[in-house]
Amino acid sequence: MDSKSFWLNRQMSGLLFFVLMAHTAYGDVSYSFPEEMKRGSVIGNIAKDLGLDVNRLSSRKARIDTEGNRKRYCDINLNTGELTVAERIDREEICSEEFSCVLHFELVLEHPLEMHRLTIQIQDINDNAPIFPKDTIKLEISESAVKGARFRVNEAHDADIGQNGVQSYSLEKNDQFILSVSTKSDGVKNIELLLEKELDREQQKEISLIVTAVDGGTPPRSGTVVIHVTVLDANDNAPVFSQDVYKVSLPENSPPLDTVVVTVSATDADEGQNGEVTYEFSRISKKPTNYFL
Repeated sequence: MDSKSFWLNRQMSGLLFFVLMAHTAYGDVSYSFPEEMKRGSVIGNIAKDLGLDVNRLSSRKARIDTEGNRKRYCDINLNTGELTVAERIDREEICSEEFSCVLHFELVLEHPLEMHRLTIQIQDINDNAPIFPKDTIKLEISESAVKGARFRVNEAHDADIGQNGVQSYSLEKNDQFILSVSTKSDGVKNIELLLEKELDREQQKEISLIVTAVDGGTPPRSGTVVIHVTVLDANDNAPVFSQDVYKVSLPENSPPLDTVVVTVSATDADEGQNGEVTYEFSRISKKPTNYFL
């Protein structure tokens, strides 16, 4: 073997050794951990999982690099090698509505310099209840609305994900409405009040309903919204006289002007203009046509 081949082989051997050493020194470790655990809770023993000497953690100045995270969510116990919760971990605050929530850190040691990537998958817990956009929904529905008419209700929002999100809706039992819930292709739920029995303003002017949204957590959480229905008047009532027949006896020598013969009275159960009553003769015999006003 010539000198050139000898040095080439030595360089290749050195490079292979460096790659193997780098692979050993820069190994990754991953943990899965539920949100909202108390400060000091143990995530895992990182020294044991990486094969590090616990007795040398202090002298090697072992520390957690947050990799740009503003908060230090975890820390290392230099006496035990345990990775612990340093401050509150709220999945909804960190990752909002993303299904996967992952934090990345680095464990840094010195003498010699050594770094290991840490990945923490934050598990969702059922710490949020469903919330409707408003506490009260106001609807105005005409009493002339036909059976089967539908009225949209905005769905509830739950900051939790998956099974911990909203799973079902229910409507407080009542005589007029039922709840119709369907799911669109994109997963959005379409919630509607379905008129089951025609309304009658004269019997009930206002109706209060309660819709409840329930999530799938254990135990489940729920949220409610009050639906206040104002029944609008329709001209569905005719005027009604106080008597079916008014009988009057009038002397033939009664004064021709300003003599009150009879007072009639009619009422209409409708309101506003629909309830205003005017009077006129609908049928009268020919001879006395000009006698009465």
